Amino acid sequence: MDNHHLTGTVQSGGTEGVLPLGGATVTAYGATAGAPREIGTATSDRDGGFSIHPRDRATDSILYATARRDGHVLLATVIGPEIRGAITLNELTTVAAAFAMAQFTERSAIAGNAFGLRIAAGMSENLASAHTGGSSEVLLAPPNADQSNALRSTRALANLLAACVRQHPGAWDTLRRLATPPGGHPPDDTFQALVNIARHPAHNVDDIYRQARELEVYLPSLERRPDAWTLAVKVNDTGDRSPDHKRMFGGPANIAFDRNGNAWIANNVFQGTPNSGDFIVVLQPNGKPADGRKGTPKSPIVGGGLQGPGWGIDIDRKGHVWVGNFGWGPSSEIPAHGSVSEFDAAGRPLSVPTAYLGGTHRVQATEVDRRNNVWLASYGNDSVVVFPGGDPHAAFGYPQHLPGGVHPAPGSDPQPPGTCTFGIAIDPTEEETAWVTYGAGLGWPQANPGSVARFRIENGALKLLLHRQVGKALKSVAADSHGNAWIASSGDDTVYLMTREGHVTGFTGGGIIGPWGVFVDGDDDVWVGNFGTMGVTSDYTDACISKLAGVSSPSGRAVGEPLTPETGYTLHSAGSPVLLHDGRPLYEHGECFSPLMRMTSVTVDQAGNLWAVNNWKPRFGTDFPPKHGNPGGDGIVIFVGLAKPPREHR
Repeated sequence: MDNHHLTGTVQSGGTEGVLPLGGATVTAYGATAGAPREIGTATSDRDGGFSIHPRDRATDSILYATARRDGHVLLATVIGPEIRGAITLNELTTVAAAFAMAQFTERSAIAGNAFGLRIAAGMSENLASAHTGGSSEVLLAPPNADQSNALRSTRALANLLAACVRQHPGAWDTLRRLATPPGGHPPDDTFQALVNIARHPAHNVDDIYRQARELEVYLPSLERRPDAWTLAVKVNDTGDRSPDHKRMFGGPANIAFDRNGNAWIANNVFQGTPNSGDFIVVLQPNGKPADGRKGTPKSPIVGGGLQGPGWGIDIDRKGHVWVGNFGWGPSSEIPAHGSVSEFDAAGRPLSVPTAYLGGTHRVQATEVDRRNNVWLASYGNDSVVVFPGGDPHAAFGYPQHLPGGVHPAPGSDPQPPGTCTFGIAIDPTEEETAWVTYGAGLGWPQANPGSVARFRIENGALKLLLHRQVGKALKSVAADSHGNAWIASSGDDTVYLMTREGHVTGFTGGGIIGPWGVFVDGDDDVWVGNFGTMGVTSDYTDACISKLAGVSSPSGRAVGEPLTPETGYTLHSAGSPVLLHDGRPLYEHGECFSPLMRMTSVTVDQAGNLWAVNNWKPRFGTDFPPKHGNPGGDGIVIFVGLAKPPREHR
């Protein structure tokens, strides 16, 4: 290739015959925060080939290209930050571009902040290759391929476009109707049609599936209708290259994104055992393990006193990573006095030679506020502990029975508002204020009544502002832009909304069952990671994520109304059993066909990709007996372009 030119091919089809598309107007763009910048154009020849002399070959954002033909046919390919070779524009690359850029596209123009666009470009490459025009190596290989239906879903959607590109009678009119959003405007072209489907994946599911089977040039395609037209990429490589694969994913619990978009993941146990893991995982924004280049962390990370990380992980304003240690399995695997580990941005342990104590015991949620105070849910002693400014030696907390001289605010109630402190959410509307959930146990064999409290730091101590009994077996809590708390109540399959005045409303539906993780996106809508029903005989094989309308939801739906179907958003198998990263089956005995498992958190990155953790295997009974169980779920499932990116970016 001439290094001064962008060359490529416009075509239709892939696995079952390729049709070159001549006469297409190919335009290259640089995406910006405003309107995209045109950097060159050309017309494809009879073989579909084209050559553009672009005015820019690299950008701090991304480059992309479109090919327009016959008015309504618009194909697209995401190039990335720079031109690295010839590209292909076809239906499959258009599917990848539409889903990856769903949160950045209006009227077929891609625009947005450079940071989010670069993350989205990496996810587009996870769906289809911009160079070959074929399915990505990521989707073609485990833990994807036919271990999930995502690969086949991309092909079905490409087939949906192929009928339009090849001018089958009525195909475009049908697609235009099916891709018109509820209450919205019809798309003007095929690219925007796919963007609309990505944004409204539960709309017209049956009809889209039937239309996608009219012309099948990308095979094998879906053999059964999906629950919704979501696309998800599963990743399960921690970066461990040891011969025994000891540090594979085993119960990933929660995720915190750093300023470079890397995902830092608290991991509970060693895969195949109930025993406390001694590591955390760091994945790059595209889901590949962090490799340690240019001062970045190298995954997996050990040291710093890590012992059975629980649900708690967050990143402070200095880029330091804080991890709460909970401990799993037999008593020898559980930290005797509670502990918290700290790492710098490169993954070097700072809590040495042992983890910090500070009056904690079996830490769950770990959250950092805007003043760099580290808030800790100390599950084992029913307490909230704060490291002011990240200083564990100056810890204070609530209530006064904490060891180590930790005391509550003078004049406040010295009793804990509940037992088994679990979730913390920093209030974005008030300085040094947070919501805290008390779960009264993990929820099995009995789901006990839970409670919620609101605290503020005043004069170097915690002041209890509000306390309400709410729900059963409470788990995580998230705060919206108005300072309201959204609370996962796993014991009664409900998500509660609590205002700062203490008014409480509960919501169900949309697939919510055993809610554990809650996340508020940039639209103030609420995403829920479901753990499913607990019980030795329970097998949660249809795991899903759910979505509720928030108080500022652009959907126009009532607050708390489900925005997902009763199935939620799922990820099913296409026929192959789930395998661990080393190729072994998920279960020692029997096969598993559930790539999405019991979740304890869902988190949205700055490109709108929703990361769901497979915390626990579908069969709840795999953890029993506690000393010999095998509970840890496998990997992370990334739903591409599904949610509005969050407002805050560190």
